[in-house]
Amino acid sequence: MTLGLGIATFCGGFLFPFVIRMAWGKMVDNWGPIGGWMAALFIVGTVWCINHGISTPMITQSGAAWVDQGLAAGVGVWVASALVGGNVKKSFPKIAAAVSGGLLGGLLISLFL
Repeated sequence: MTLGLGIATFCGGFLFPFVIRMAWGKMVDNWGPIGGWMAALFIVGTVWCINHGISTPMITQSGAAWVDQGLAAGVGVWVASALVGGNVKKSFPKIAAAVSGGLLGGLLISLFL
């Protein structure tokens, strides 16, 4: 991967949690529960198309590593919360549960794939 593709991939990974942090809460505040559904549709769909779905995607997938868009969103929003002084200690049990569930799910799916 060239330096340019690496920078574009990094920016594409940054884009998703950034847009979530900037827009999702405002859409829910302004439009209520339907705002959450609209945010899910517009933010996730638009960023996925920019990162993966166009003929020259922002993210280069070389096959060396695989990262889910949900993981990028979770890590990005968690880091942003930590940087603005959020109480991240309360999130550690949820992170442990998510990692445990992911490992168990991966083990289960590896039994038949």
